Amino acid sequence: MKFEILSRPAYSILKVQLDPGEAIEAEPGAMVAIEGSVEVKTQYRGILRAIVGQESVFANTYIAGPEGATIWLAPAVPGDIAYIELRGDRGVIISDKCYLAHHGDLQFSVVWKGFKGLFSSGGLAWLRVTGTGGIWVSAYGSIIELHASPDKELIVDNMHLVAMDDTVDFEIKKFGGLKTMLFGGEGFVFKIRGQGRVLIQSRNPELWYRAMSEE
Repeated sequence: MKFEILSRPAYSILKVQLDPGEAIEAEPGAMVAIEGSVEVKTQYRGILRAIVGQESVFANTYIAGPEGATIWLAPAVPGDIAYIELRGDRGVIISDKCYLAHHGDLQFSVVWKGFKGLFSSGGLAWLRVTGTGGIWVSAYGSIIELHASPDKELIVDNMHLVAMDDTVDFEIKKFGGLKTMLFGGEGFVFKIRGQGRVLIQSRNPELWYRAMSEE
């Protein structure tokens, strides 16, 4: 399997070249084009993950035919795409809205954010991904990689967090006092400590969805 990310960072599109028999699973609606023959299987991914993760109940798996195939995938929101490799030694926690596609032997579970998730705009739960393979995440705007450390707290707005290694510790807190929360344009944030990568997006996707709904 080979892949490249084209037209980044504003309007990124993922191009994946599959050898015969190789497969990639993607979010419904992400497919842009296919070159070659593929078998498409639509699979049920679990109602619990779909409800609390705010995802589709189904996902599409694309399996390359005897001569291989090339598939192009793109997210609904304009922005960058990043690849996270998983080798079995650690997992990654991702925003369900940032999931684009994955390959390999990966397991998905739900990370409950607590009742504060009801007010945090990012949903009640995120997804924890473990196993061996890789996952592509998308963002609204560009993707920036930060690094958490045990001796310094990293604060990230709830709507700007894309993914983080599951080696870090985090909690959701309101940002500032009541006045800041109501009138300062900030709500809940992730407070992160530990050792690991943290991916953030440069734009707030809630503003994009709000603009689209008003058209």
